Amino acid sequence: MELIFVKVKNPIPRDKGVDNTLDLMQEGFNFIPDRRKELESDIFKTRLLGRKAICIAGEEAAEIFYDESKFKRKGAMPKPLKSSLLGEGGVHGLDGEDHRQRKRMILSMMTPERLEDMKRIAVEELDKRAAEWENQSEVVILDEIQKVFGVTGMRWAGLPLEGEDIEQRVDELVDMVDFGGSDVARTAASFTSGMASRKSHEKWLKQLIKKVRAGKLDAHPSTPLYIVAHHTENDGKPLDLHAAAVDLNNAYRPLIAAAYFVAFGLLAIHEHPGVGEKLKTDKSYSKMFTQEVRRYYPFAPAMVAKVKRKFEWKGHKFKKNRMVILDLFGTNRHPDAWEDPDEFKPERFRDWDESPFSFVPQGGGDFYAGHRCAGEWLTVMVMRSTFEYITKSMTYDVPEQDLEYDMTKIPAFPKSGFIINNVKRTGVAAEDLKLDEQSPTVVKHSAE
Repeated sequence: MELIFVKVKNPIPRDKGVDNTLDLMQEGFNFIPDRRKELESDIFKTRLLGRKAICIAGEEAAEIFYDESKFKRKGAMPKPLKSSLLGEGGVHGLDGEDHRQRKRMILSMMTPERLEDMKRIAVEELDKRAAEWENQSEVVILDEIQKVFGVTGMRWAGLPLEGEDIEQRVDELVDMVDFGGSDVARTAASFTSGMASRKSHEKWLKQLIKKVRAGKLDAHPSTPLYIVAHHTENDGKPLDLHAAAVDLNNAYRPLIAAAYFVAFGLLAIHEHPGVGEKLKTDKSYSKMFTQEVRRYYPFAPAMVAKVKRKFEWKGHKFKKNRMVILDLFGTNRHPDAWEDPDEFKPERFRDWDESPFSFVPQGGGDFYAGHRCAGEWLTVMVMRSTFEYITKSMTYDVPEQDLEYDMTKIPAFPKSGFIINNVKRTGVAAEDLKLDEQSPTVVKHSAE
């Protein structure tokens, strides 16, 4: 009798329910990790926003997700999120050579000299605010650092702020990254506000770009304003005005993410005795501490892409145009890549191998060719400088407050915003604060 062998495909586990959009909103960061645990799988099928989707997590999954031969970004991001957070026509929605060329434009802004400029401006702005905090009964760190980083980013980008309603511009940046939470009405309101703020902010940027192109506004050649205004596409034509405004915003908006991480960082210092002292005495500790804050605490829950062409991975079939969602939060805490992943341990980064796929708080893969956030360099360096300043150049008390954080709120943050009081500057000059070294990633890529 002839034996016939049939190759059996590995079926992808399926999430229960007809459509799980409401579950996603109600569970936030825990939506994918909880189902992975329940289904005992790092891959599962679900349905979101009326579309079939595959959710994946882990270092190997991230490596596949950022393979441009298998996935594309165009048409993947839900429109409300794109219209609020990322904008239409920017680098995040491009693929192939168009994406690589636009990414090169943004990365040309991130020279070591300009990163040093960013750190200097951030500490200057922080010192100004700290002088005001000394006279305030209490300070909400999240609100204050949003202002510091908003102004820092716009100054660094070369945007003229004199005569501008700076508070309005900062509020617009904050609105763009607020996705709402478990309540449908609140989420809708957040997106509506975010889209209105983006429209207003982009209108301002378009006016500035037009003035630079017309020679009516001087911009330093090293600034994002100048670089974007004078960038030409593959066809030799200047970058479309709308796309130029979107990507100029992309150059500095990621700093707002750092404000949430700073609030979490102060929470970590408060809850882990000894961390603050290490930040004061160990020159290399701020780097490890900053990375662990970004790994451990929630900011972005997931990233989405579409299958470019059908393929198989580990026996699983991926159909063309299928929506695939990478669990960023779960990947950062995946036990296959991290020892004691649910514990806060900055020292884990002392000998970290710098895998671009196990650590994905702001995307994964290669900075130059891939979809990893170029603004990540700025985020890390400014966060380090901020933690150094707060621990070395000032003292403060932490009053009783609600330090829980809502995992359905995106971005998440301590409910109180992290309140401090009795702020006193120590007399350590801001210009005396020097990091031990640049990020190895920055040095490595700048030399290429």
